Amino acid sequence: MGPLTGFRIIEFAGIGPAPMAAMLLADMGATVLRLDRTGPSGLGVQIPEHLQLLHRSRPSLGVDLKRPEGVALARDLVAASDALIEGFRPGTMERLGLGPEPCLARNPRLVYGRMTGWGQDGPLAAGAGHDLNYIALVGALHAIGRAGQPPTPPLNLVGDFGGGALYLALGVVAALLECQRSGKGQVVDAAMVDGAASLMTSFFGLSAAGVVSDRRGENILDSGAPFYDVYECADGRYVSLAPIEPKFRSELYRLLEIDEAALPDVADRANWPAIKRAVAARIKERSQTEWCRRLEGSDACFAPVLSITEAPAHPHNRARSTFVEVDGVVQPAPAPRFSRTPSGRPTAPAAPGSATDADLAPWGLSPARLGPLRQSGVIARATA
Repeated sequence: MGPLTGFRIIEFAGIGPAPMAAMLLADMGATVLRLDRTGPSGLGVQIPEHLQLLHRSRPSLGVDLKRPEGVALARDLVAASDALIEGFRPGTMERLGLGPEPCLARNPRLVYGRMTGWGQDGPLAAGAGHDLNYIALVGALHAIGRAGQPPTPPLNLVGDFGGGALYLALGVVAALLECQRSGKGQVVDAAMVDGAASLMTSFFGLSAAGVVSDRRGENILDSGAPFYDVYECADGRYVSLAPIEPKFRSELYRLLEIDEAALPDVADRANWPAIKRAVAARIKERSQTEWCRRLEGSDACFAPVLSITEAPAHPHNRARSTFVEVDGVVQPAPAPRFSRTPSGRPTAPAAPGSATDADLAPWGLSPARLGPLRQSGVIARATA
């Protein structure tokens, strides 16, 4: 099920954005096979496999890529694939003998998706880094936070997942579409610095226009404006208010029972703190639940601030099935939605190396070939 049904993708297991890109493609129907290490991952943080949700909806084959037989197997799988995803440092796949040149020579239609932080080239390309470093370099981190406070790390949503996984998935799908016309594959160089910079496109325009400044926490969308912020309720919980447009602000003030005419001119940014104090004082008078009853569904641009544990239970999320439960684990459902080729229900994450003969049959791997490879330790023995 899903619009990518029929496409086959090999994923070289990693962390963060590459697995999420593979998950998105699998959610949309692609047949994805994850190639894991045969030994410990060495990632440090040990999370039960059934809770590694980025691994959902695809089997895992453990392959020792330090052995020639493992590399030969990987090349055979690449030859049977439409696309490949890898998220290693530049040069790693080349050293394994699985870089773009030999893979495209074996399969000229292959879309070779590469995910890095700094990119495949440039003075920083060979260095280590993480999401926070990448978004720092392109101006995103500096812009996020409150006035007088240091920049606030926005989880790893902007670099790893927004600027990384989504751009890699989009790039792979775009290259697959182009390949259907040309019959030729190509390399997709997805870098988190590039993707995070792309996410900032609108703000570069606003900066050039003088609408936003480099002074963090003093602009419309960074908590500077009274009409785009979170406010504490009487019970210590929070609500979000975002009526940027004047007609929506008027509706908010009406529902808050605040006389808009008595407020200072919002067009003068010097008045923003005073307006914010007036709104904060009113919100503090009632609980989050009370404000939900009064403001939800209105044009006041309102929503309660919910935790990860609270969000799945909200009536709107329940009505849209925004979250699903898979083997007892609540998680976000596949997105986006398709009218004619809907995505199927996700399946639980597979343990590393647990792919069975049935999982591998679509890739042209017969039990006769798999048996000796398992006996010799080139591939991990199936655990299910």
